[in-house]
Amino acid sequence: MSDDVVELRVHGASSASADQVLDLLQIEQVAGDRSGGFYRPRRRRSGASGATRVTLEAYRWGDLPSGTVARTLSLVFLLPFMLVNVAIWMRPANRGSDAMVRSLCRLLALTLTALYVLAAAGVALDLIAWKCMSSPHCLAGRSWLSWLGGRPVGLRLAVLALVPAVAIGLLWGASTRPGRVYEAFRAPEAGVSGHRLSAVGQWHAEPLLGRLRSIHVAAAFATLDITLLAARVSPGTSAGTIALTVVTGTVLATCAVLLCTPPLIDRAAADRRLDRITGTLRTIAVVLTIVVTAHVLASPAPRHEGGALPGYDSILTWLFVTQTALLTALGAVLLWRRDRQSDATPLLGLGALAIAAAAISLAVAFSAELVYRVADFLDRDTPTVAGVAAGPPRPYTWAIFGFFRAVLITLAVAGLVTLISRPDRFRAAAAIVARDYPDPPAGARPRLRQVQKAIAQARFTERLIPLAVVYACLAGIGTATTTIGLLQLHPGDVVERYAGVPADLITFAIAFGSWVIAAIILGLVIGGIFAYRTVEFRRHVGVLWDLGTFWPRAAHPFAPPCYAERAVPELTRRVTYLVGRGNAVLLTGHSHGSVLAAATVLQLPPEVSSRVALLTYGSPLRRLYARLFPAYVDDEVLHEIGARVDWRWINLWRDTDPIGGSIFAAHLPAAPVIVGPASTVDRRLRDPAGVVARPGDSVPPPIQGHRPCESDQPFTEAARELVERLRKPMDPGTRRADRPAAQ
Repeated sequence: MSDDVVELRVHGASSASADQVLDLLQIEQVAGDRSGGFYRPRRRRSGASGATRVTLEAYRWGDLPSGTVARTLSLVFLLPFMLVNVAIWMRPANRGSDAMVRSLCRLLALTLTALYVLAAAGVALDLIAWKCMSSPHCLAGRSWLSWLGGRPVGLRLAVLALVPAVAIGLLWGASTRPGRVYEAFRAPEAGVSGHRLSAVGQWHAEPLLGRLRSIHVAAAFATLDITLLAARVSPGTSAGTIALTVVTGTVLATCAVLLCTPPLIDRAAADRRLDRITGTLRTIAVVLTIVVTAHVLASPAPRHEGGALPGYDSILTWLFVTQTALLTALGAVLLWRRDRQSDATPLLGLGALAIAAAAISLAVAFSAELVYRVADFLDRDTPTVAGVAAGPPRPYTWAIFGFFRAVLITLAVAGLVTLISRPDRFRAAAAIVARDYPDPPAGARPRLRQVQKAIAQARFTERLIPLAVVYACLAGIGTATTTIGLLQLHPGDVVERYAGVPADLITFAIAFGSWVIAAIILGLVIGGIFAYRTVEFRRHVGVLWDLGTFWPRAAHPFAPPCYAERAVPELTRRVTYLVGRGNAVLLTGHSHGSVLAAATVLQLPPEVSSRVALLTYGSPLRRLYARLFPAYVDDEVLHEIGARVDWRWINLWRDTDPIGGSIFAAHLPAAPVIVGPASTVDRRLRDPAGVVARPGDSVPPPIQGHRPCESDQPFTEAARELVERLRKPMDPGTRRADRPAAQ
């Protein structure tokens, strides 16, 4: 067999260029730091690993989850959809709760679509068509609105119903485009693992995605129909209105029932019977919207006696009631069916609840802020306009108050956790520093303190996970309090009556909370721009986005597309091709690239994986994925990955890395001792390499943290070792007994 080895590198969240991944830049820094450094032309190498006859190759996937600036910014506003989609993958490993958790997550996702439509309807129908266009004061100087001013209310509602309809169409169209792009990439069917994680690479998303898309589009148009019909009911209910309401309610109920039947909705790609049902449901909903709009246009004008659009506040509040009930049910299921073993409950078994509650809270905040800002723009500093209340709907006021309260309390708890955990974290960091630098040179004390601080900060990642549960509970309570809007009460009045806090202070808090939400949205937008343009920023912030978009769209069809649907099959095909050409393959992956590499190994048939070695560094597989996605990343699948490559696997990690960590070895003191071949996988790197400047340099070696390490000597040595093990002929008697059979 050929001794040629291809080192196939998969980058992480830094979205590096191909020459950076291959470490083939024309210059390299030899001294100094980023502020002031010394550079030389890079020396030619026979391979990045320093081994002969090693061909370097890079797989660049960084533009799959982000791409252009415009696409990156659009993804910011799809963040709630992405979070609720991630929630369905965070379900516990207990299969007994699998179907129920999937159903509840999909119902919660459906409520987000309804909230999206209600926010657009709140701006177009409630604030503009109903309130502003009835007031000459509001229309004064606004030619873009005055052309409809004074027209019948039915005409105004029918015309401005186009705004939420167009918003639905934009999401509908945007969700179909990535599917056509990724559709050509399919995973092989033979020799793949039977573990759940392998489903990511085998995912044929378009059938399920098409069904979910049809259901959500149908529910979106039905939500718009309900809003229009509620306004039509005000002057008196006709037989036509009742009939249309019944049909609309039937469409919504059918959407909910379909989402609650995973055996139907998750049918195989070859079974297209349900596709026709969901497609027909979507068509009915679109036609129904046209009929409802015509009905509103032709019906007698509703009575206009001031206040909000008839029925709108009630619809919005009942949506919040539904979300609260679904979150409560999800929490009950997770607690009831969770694994009772103390070491088998990552995130207290409430990962799906935490992320779903965060998605709901963020979506409510986004929607409330949109309506609140438009109301503030139209209001012109007057509480009423010709007797018509110009403020936002009261449920949104409660929503902003709840979101602000949840964020404020979570920040306070985070501050307490930071202070309380600080001694333990710094004590552990001091022990690591003392072990790594037992005899520090004179003058190294300031640098040692910097290293100790970096290690202590990196260990705060474990404290962030319980904080997510705290925020989930607070966000759920915040969503529940919006139901008080059914009583037509203002937050200030309620708090003043029962807590004694002045109502003016609560009103100020709500206004301030609105600006906090605006600041968060602006921060996400700026973060999206910097994540696209700045490699260093994306290396830390982009890792969260890449974690979310790694998973296929199984809950919300309008979530950002999953890059793993294309990346894993492409890597699988490329590795299979290279091995078929007589090469051995050293598959290296940094950060999220290591997750792609691990999923790729699960797709390889045994005759291919027997010629593959795996080198991971900065890997979040154990530290993040095993905690957040226990049903998909566990000891079983990690051992299977090692067995599939005959334990030709080395994982490099640093104590200063806040994201990556060990795979099998003890990352924290409480971790169990690993025995067997898994004990040879993890190798801890001392970071930094030294605490004083080297001869000829003016600054000590940098603290690397989560940065890639292709140029470092430990990476070179690990790569050379794996290359030698690939070239060494394998004795059939040395094959591991725990190597899984082809499935």
